[in-house]
Amino acid sequence: MPEPANRRPNPPGTLRVGTLAGADVLVSTSWFLVAAMIAVLVAPRVDQVTPGLGAWKYVAGLAFAVILYGSVLLHEVSHAAAARRYGYPVTSITLHFLGGATAIEGEAKRPKEEFWIAVVGPLTSLAVGVVGLLLLFLEPEGLIRMAVEGLAGANLLVGVLNLVPGLPLDGGRVLKAAVWAVSHNVHRGTIAAGWVGRVVAVLALFWPALAAEMLDLEVGIYDYVMSFVVALFLWTGATAAMSSARIRARLPRLAARSLARRTLAVPSDLPLAEAVRRAHEAQAGSIVTVATDGSPVGVVNEAAVLATPDDRRPWVATSTVARTLTPGLSLPADISGEELIRAISANPAAEYLLLEPDGSLFGVLATADVDAAFRSASK
Repeated sequence: MPEPANRRPNPPGTLRVGTLAGADVLVSTSWFLVAAMIAVLVAPRVDQVTPGLGAWKYVAGLAFAVILYGSVLLHEVSHAAAARRYGYPVTSITLHFLGGATAIEGEAKRPKEEFWIAVVGPLTSLAVGVVGLLLLFLEPEGLIRMAVEGLAGANLLVGVLNLVPGLPLDGGRVLKAAVWAVSHNVHRGTIAAGWVGRVVAVLALFWPALAAEMLDLEVGIYDYVMSFVVALFLWTGATAAMSSARIRARLPRLAARSLARRTLAVPSDLPLAEAVRRAHEAQAGSIVTVATDGSPVGVVNEAAVLATPDDRRPWVATSTVARTLTPGLSLPADISGEELIRAISANPAAEYLLLEPDGSLFGVLATADVDAAFRSASK
């Protein structure tokens, strides 16, 4: 069956296995590696519980990995459901080496939304763990008991660890929401949770050595490798969130009105040479073509004008170097900050028409000017 025309292509290294909560469920190639690792690690326990299975013990271990990641999927689906409940689209849920990730479009607008979207995941894992413990009272036997015990223990551990208050963990987003609610500054909340996330990353890195020294636990090379992978994941995630917060804190400086170029409106059939002459005379940095009734119909592309030889400009209409206006190329003159970045990202173009609330023409916004202002704000 052919894919729907509006379906997004899968990210590299992922396989789509279905849809849940309105989102594509993707499995990363790294998942197959961790599933194989789980199968190998669980196989000796399977052999103890049910001796004589031979190679089938690895199949049982693989089945346990699938069941375990089914609960991870449930964790991520709860995030997706909460996000959709608040009106945020969810594009995909990806299962990977370290668990799962839910791709939510847009950022929470209020601390309450951030809190519930984040906390519902760990609460779901804890609920699955508690249900597993209750099922043990039914006294299941053999491989079923082993699976229930493993599922209960893993979900309780995942639920508790995810509530650790450091980004990129769910608990970090809970802390972010709390600081945001108190300080009324979302970026301050992200920075605070990011710093805690870095501390957690350092603790994760040294956990095997601490466990061996203080708890007298036996640790091996596998424990050190896994602690390094987890620490790297936490550190990079926290650092990325902090960097993004610092940049986004400066985004309000990007105001379309202050970046707009003075604009000259000319008839569509006016020769390009005359339009350029009038623009220079009026000291206008942009040109808009208008219909006979004066309504704007196109924005002249600066690159196209420069590419037109001087000796041809008297013989070509200005409309030939103008991009026809579409809804995405007309923006409110008062748009700014993240809303401005999202608007131009959704409809990439070199120039945009800025309109006043009454629909009158204010000016033209050049993407090059926005990029320059963004780089300046990010320093």
